[in-house]
Amino acid sequence: MDDDDARLEEVLNEVGPRLRRIRQGRGATLSALSEATGISVSTLSRLEAGRRRPSLELLLPIARAHQVPLDELVGAPHVGDPRVRAKPIVQGNRTMLPLTRQPGGLHAFKIIIQPSPDDDREQRTHEGYEWLYVLAGRLRLRLGEHDVVLGAGEAAEFDTHVPHWFGPAVDGPVEVLSLFGPQGERIHVRARPKAS
Repeated sequence: MDDDDARLEEVLNEVGPRLRRIRQGRGATLSALSEATGISVSTLSRLEAGRRRPSLELLLPIARAHQVPLDELVGAPHVGDPRVRAKPIVQGNRTMLPLTRQPGGLHAFKIIIQPSPDDDREQRTHEGYEWLYVLAGRLRLRLGEHDVVLGAGEAAEFDTHVPHWFGPAVDGPVEVLSLFGPQGERIHVRARPKAS
């Protein structure tokens, strides 16, 4: 038996005693619960004693009769803290705050870019597709032959195979939301043609 099967068995074994505690805590008898749910007294008794496996057909009417969520009957684990508390990643004048935790798939970052005379404005390419949304400030986006400035509330999307660079358009910082897939993490410098 693997860990998942063992955890499932443990949860199922706890359902009967939990049902008994909830019923007794409400001062209800097996007969009264049977009348409210339409489930026989013997089935309810076997369920509480752990001699009958719980099923949705049995648990839903019991949850309704006790006016409790189904989660309370089965002892579902509490949902963890949903807040993402990732550490900022600082690379030169850029601070990236990861907004997603799951591995693979689409990743979201809040990026704060400070103006810097040392900022490498070399256009780069990589696999994937990127979406940018300007939260505050003004963003300069160089995309292939295009050179555009986006203000707060504006968005851009582009194929990252096209050489691109983005950063502050003015002397102040710019804050951007960026969405991209795992392929977007592998950035490659575009090869320059050899001088003749």
